[in-house]
Amino acid sequence: MGLVNFAAADPGGWEHLLERAQLFDTVGVDRLTVSDHIAFGENLDAYGRPESGGIAGGKQPTGPDGHWLEPMTLLAVIAGRTSQIRLATNILIAALRRPAVLAKQAATLDVLSGGRVDLGVGVGWQQAEYDVAGLDFSKRGRLLNETLEVCQTLWREQRATYESPDLSFDGIHTMPKPLQPGGVPIWVSGRANARVAHRLSLFGTGWIPWGDDAAQPAVGIDRMRQALADIDHDATDLQVVGRLPTLMTTDGTIDIDRTMDAVPMLVAAGVTDVRMSVPVPTDPSEAVEHLTAIVAAFHEITGRQRA
Repeated sequence: MGLVNFAAADPGGWEHLLERAQLFDTVGVDRLTVSDHIAFGENLDAYGRPESGGIAGGKQPTGPDGHWLEPMTLLAVIAGRTSQIRLATNILIAALRRPAVLAKQAATLDVLSGGRVDLGVGVGWQQAEYDVAGLDFSKRGRLLNETLEVCQTLWREQRATYESPDLSFDGIHTMPKPLQPGGVPIWVSGRANARVAHRLSLFGTGWIPWGDDAAQPAVGIDRMRQALADIDHDATDLQVVGRLPTLMTTDGTIDIDRTMDAVPMLVAAGVTDVRMSVPVPTDPSEAVEHLTAIVAAFHEITGRQRA
């Protein structure tokens, strides 16, 4: 389930967000996700243009002065107030961070959380964020690849060496390593195309579909599997995010049975990571009861327990 770590205006405090994270942990939600923007320009219409990385007809959920919490910092706070739920970004615009610093942040968070971190990454859609970071928006794909290469090198090698046209180092030591073998799992976001398939084959534990591929998961997953096959990458164990639409009753509550009816179709399409957003009652006891019922219904229909 997603945590809304942004607001159109100052909400006057964020304790409600931390309480929601604790609630998800208590009732058995497997994973929570948070979003990322470090800054905004004033051309927010770009979010609705696929050619710049947006979604056709999409609308940015806040204006340029919306309040957005930085995801790695937020997940560090949440890690200290939870014990089981996995902590994920969906997505982190990873290229905006210096690679070695991101590697250290993620490794530290993984150690302190007991190995509960997942990094969902993508290139984003907004040139202004690259401008303010002093980076070339037109090279965002290459910048992301370099960031991920450096992170995995520093996570996996005791004495790290790396070389690219823009960055090189030798004999570098950085500890601690992430608790998770091989480093923090990376989930690659993007459309099913050759560039994203190549990034997924190099770095990815899983794929977060975007645009039409997210709207039509069965079609999108077939397209991605073919794109991976074209580069001789085995997609047998490909993990894929899919969104579960929330169906409501006439009295404004979630219809759990009808909502869960769609889960087998997502699984049959190849979805392995089901994400949803649900309204949560303000009364704490009602919220626990409500979410516990949703989690139980999901577990029953999938035959799986918390990851």
